[in-house]
Amino acid sequence: MKTPRQYQDVARAIRALIAAERLATGDRLIPERALSDRLGVSRSLVREALILLEIEGVVEVRKGSGIYISDPATAAQPARDDIGPFELLQARQLIESDIAGFAARMVTKNDILRLREALETERADMARGDPDYSGDRAFHRLIAEATQNSVLVDVVEELWRKREQSPMWARLHNRIFETTYRRAWLDDHQAILAGLQARNPEQAQTAMWRHLGNVRETLMTLSDVEDPSFDGYLFEPVTRTG
Repeated sequence: MKTPRQYQDVARAIRALIAAERLATGDRLIPERALSDRLGVSRSLVREALILLEIEGVVEVRKGSGIYISDPATAAQPARDDIGPFELLQARQLIESDIAGFAARMVTKNDILRLREALETERADMARGDPDYSGDRAFHRLIAEATQNSVLVDVVEELWRKREQSPMWARLHNRIFETTYRRAWLDDHQAILAGLQARNPEQAQTAMWRHLGNVRETLMTLSDVEDPSFDGYLFEPVTRTG
């Protein structure tokens, strides 16, 4: 039997709060900061719980206005198996940084050429304003392929599958699409490629670690509709020791 994720516990607590205060459709819920204080949990945990409740149709988050109760007749069933974006990013940072380091030992000339092509695809997609992330996914998969280990390729593919099947991840990206964050992430990819080209495991590993850390920081900051300087974390990065 699966242990409920923390944000799902918080989502249930918020539903109980809505019922206890007899809030009706259109009523305004107390702000995130107040929910955090009242429930005794971090604001990042409240953030993920609210994304889940918004997906389920329980609340509506209106940028610059607040959190409002939605019509209960439109509420969906809880997404019990959904993985929060920050939990997934923590896993990716741990796994993919080591994969990049190992890839730097095993990479071939053909791998480098394919990675360069993937970067050019990303640049072209961004220049056209294309929201598709296939170039991004291809770049990360090609790094796994450069390890010459099919199991590691499958691991990276599974991480991306979880991302693409996550309603919470999709909702978060919809909120921040108008920003220029992808340009910075493309620079990160270039730094990773430089480490691979140099066949420098430490450089490649560090570049990947920083890249996924930058993704997490950007999503955490830009996803908070009430406090752009929000700096709390649900799944903190594990400190690198090597």
